[in-house]
Amino acid sequence: MQPLAENLRPQTLEAFFGQSHLLSGAHPLRQAIDNKRLHSMILWGPSGTGKTTLARIICRQIEGHFAQMSAVLDGVKELRVVVENAKKFQNIGQQTVLFVDEIHRFNKAQQDGFLPHIESGLITLIGATTENPSFELNRALLSRLSVHVLEPLNVTELMQILQRALAHENLTLMDEDAQHCIVNASGGDARRLINVVEQIALAKLDKLDVASVGQLLQEKISVFDKGGDVFYQQLSAFHKSVRGSSPDGALYWMARMLVAGCDAKTIARRLLAIASEDIGNADPRALEITLNAWNVYERVGAKEGNRAIAQAAVYCAVAPKSNAVYKAFNQAMSEAKETGDLSVPKHLCNAPTDLMNALGYGENYRYAHDEVGGIAKGQTYFPEDLGEQVYYQPVDRGLEIKIRGKLQQLRGVE
Repeated sequence: MQPLAENLRPQTLEAFFGQSHLLSGAHPLRQAIDNKRLHSMILWGPSGTGKTTLARIICRQIEGHFAQMSAVLDGVKELRVVVENAKKFQNIGQQTVLFVDEIHRFNKAQQDGFLPHIESGLITLIGATTENPSFELNRALLSRLSVHVLEPLNVTELMQILQRALAHENLTLMDEDAQHCIVNASGGDARRLINVVEQIALAKLDKLDVASVGQLLQEKISVFDKGGDVFYQQLSAFHKSVRGSSPDGALYWMARMLVAGCDAKTIARRLLAIASEDIGNADPRALEITLNAWNVYERVGAKEGNRAIAQAAVYCAVAPKSNAVYKAFNQAMSEAKETGDLSVPKHLCNAPTDLMNALGYGENYRYAHDEVGGIAKGQTYFPEDLGEQVYYQPVDRGLEIKIRGKLQQLRGVE
């Protein structure tokens, strides 16, 4: 017995819901399909947005031979079989469309295996991925593919799919609130929505109202993948909320990640990065507070520990911001890479042997503690060929206001 999702899979573009931005008459993808001049491509989008279904429909529209591989189950051996079959279909004038599900799971060497067959025109590749192709596909392969972004289905599209599923399972008496409950629980994922309908049909509920459906659904499963693009986007939203001094946004994205199963220590690690990258010396206490929050989490566990991390997130969000140290360090790193062959000035060197002392190592070094005010004014600290540089430019926020004034004195700036 086939799953309901397979039974309901559309066979034509007219029966396909969603992705209207790709399938309108003006879009190059739709024109390629209509003209039966298909190009190799990547379909990038969240789960349940129709990547596999669309690939099958496209192949049917161009009257091609459809072959399918999964990066989870298949490898080079299976690709060889596809290639041999493609040669046979090419001899009778039929194009082979190879659909590769979760193509991002192939390593770089395996991805290279597709290149000669794409370039020769033997196969037209349609790869499906939930991950950002820029990060997951090697450049050689990506340069030969068009990337089409699939969006999560909207409420109207999900409701249309729901009606089709309910009719197929003879659940047409379900009340409107219960239907919206299912749509909301799907998170834009058509497959998840259909699976919920299948569960309801199998459960043979006495009532098809919001209470009984809600009980069956339990809690909505949030969209989160610890290693995937969604994870990094949510973490990015959290970081940018803190950087942008929005404690409310920071708390929201932190809560979203925690509800979806993110390890709170991942958030604590990001806060430590924020404390040095975005706050810096404008408020050095931010580093101490974020470290303390992590320590609390380790000592008392998630319930109380999450509150401590939330406290640190709010503190970092409202703290004065400065990336002056971050910028200065990056500049110093860049300079160091360019000037790595310059010698250390002799006055900054130690002279642990008589020979080195005789050669002038350490000569004319001025010991700061013996100078007026503890500052050896005029002493240089860079290689002679490079000259003195200024990397650190404190901002006029928080503690860096005072640091700025102090540096002006040290650097002799009026």
